Amino acid sequence: MPKQRRFIQCDVFSDHPTKGNALAVVLDSDDLSEGAMRSFAAWTNLAETTFLFPPDNPEADYRVRILTPTREMPFAGHPTLGSCASWLHAGGKPKQAGVVRQECGVGIVEIDISSSIPAFTAPPTTISDMPADTFSALTSKLCINPDHVVRYAILNNGPEWHAFELQNAAQVLAVDSSKVRYPDEESIGLIGPHAPDLECDFEVRMLAPSSGMSEDPITGSLNSALAHWRLHNNELDEKILVAQGTVIERHGRVHITPSSTEKGQASIGGHTNILIEGTVIL
Repeated sequence: MPKQRRFIQCDVFSDHPTKGNALAVVLDSDDLSEGAMRSFAAWTNLAETTFLFPPDNPEADYRVRILTPTREMPFAGHPTLGSCASWLHAGGKPKQAGVVRQECGVGIVEIDISSSIPAFTAPPTTISDMPADTFSALTSKLCINPDHVVRYAILNNGPEWHAFELQNAAQVLAVDSSKVRYPDEESIGLIGPHAPDLECDFEVRMLAPSSGMSEDPITGSLNSALAHWRLHNNELDEKILVAQGTVIERHGRVHITPSSTEKGQASIGGHTNILIEGTVIL
């Protein structure tokens, strides 16, 4: 029987409301059917909708399921920060002061809420070589000059990313995302450095045809994987600020901070704005 459930729609990874990545959050999901969740996630037509439950793991504060309009994801970045902010906004109290432990498909993800910019611990990332024929096919499809590619790899932290680091941010911004179309399977991540005197250190783009769109506004899971890639290459020794969504008129800002205590670890932070709250009948 449908009933009223607490609902929030928030905007993640931007301090400019409506210029981040939108997320729908259903806060009371414990008796919601699988079909109802999938139907509602398709109806919102957002990149992700999350459903919050009491935790199965006693160490966690809550459990989340993350659904796109077409599939479920084990982990995603902006749903992690947005779900945490929504849970806290609705009165959630973490078991340990200053940290929220979210249970999801990749296990428990910790979100540090002790500062003004909440940040989650980037989940482990598997880094593997990209086959030469895949590199050739993707650079050809995207009209990327292979000479502009500094390095490339396949990164997996739940989602799988075909990642390319280009020489500069201008080359990243010049890529035509319309060349990647559904139902292509690859999720493509691009990163390139900005000039030293600018606000942001890097520009990132995520081309995601598997979700039925050509470009994601701001992608915490991709930035998490890129952080581990840079750590792996000994290129992340201080905090960096990443811009994403520029081409599609968003103002995404992702704060990536290497751990001062755990080698090979980093946190991914950003602002969340609560834009809509009320109830939904499901």
